[in-house]
Amino acid sequence: MIAVGLSLLSALLFGGMSVALRFALDRERDVMLGTFVTVSTALVVAVAWAAAESPSRGVHIGAAWPFALAGLLQPGVGQLFATLAIRETGSSRASMMFGTAPLVAVAIALVFLGEPVSAPLIVGAVLIVGGSVELARERTRPAHFRRIGLAYAFVTVVLFASRDNVVRWLAKSTSAPPAVSASAALLGGLVFIAIVFIAIVARPHLTRRALPFIPAGICFGLSYVAVFEAFYRGRVSIVSPLVATESLVGVGLSALLLRHTELVGRRLAFGTLLIVAGGVLIGAAR
Repeated sequence: MIAVGLSLLSALLFGGMSVALRFALDRERDVMLGTFVTVSTALVVAVAWAAAESPSRGVHIGAAWPFALAGLLQPGVGQLFATLAIRETGSSRASMMFGTAPLVAVAIALVFLGEPVSAPLIVGAVLIVGGSVELARERTRPAHFRRIGLAYAFVTVVLFASRDNVVRWLAKSTSAPPAVSASAALLGGLVFIAIVFIAIVARPHLTRRALPFIPAGICFGLSYVAVFEAFYRGRVSIVSPLVATESLVGVGLSALLLRHTELVGRRLAFGTLLIVAGGVLIGAAR
């Protein structure tokens, strides 16, 4: 039950991050700057969480280093693509695509782990594909929408799903507490982002331009630690579909707070419900 609660908390916060990023990108469209600030802020949040839990659980920094490698997948490369996806398609449509993560996670398990195919898995996959078709059939889209953003979102999903499986695998045999492992993963990802950021970005007034991304970073940091806490307590097949309900949160908050720019219609809402239902069914089947 704790894993379920933490997974839903992570979904809520991640959906909030998507909308907060959309607000920030309306003011500053620099993806590299936005990703760097988001992950930097998230790392501060994760370290604070780790410091709060370390007196009772210990730090175990030496055991956490493998998670830094997982962080290269997400937030390293993955958060760059997530920010690109939100900039090019908007928070609602990017969130909808992020909800397809359980299907990708199952595909990875089928190919690399030899998991069996079952009827619920097939039905769940059909629902997710149906939701994606609803997105493709949209007639009214916001002016900022670019189809390439959907490709960015799919790359993000693949990296997220891969990270989930790696983290769950590492969590089974580590002595490092979840927040310490999450901090290590964020640090690993931040090192990669910083290298790219320093190589590409050399512009003035970065401090002032960075401020809009801090709320997204806070949401991301809390969501990231919560999902690590969940993976320490539950299987990927349970946690991943629940976290994927962030699609509902992202689309709902976009409709509430960004309704004039996101243009959330019936097809988008219905497609999101199909994707979430498919993800939950896949999780139950596994």
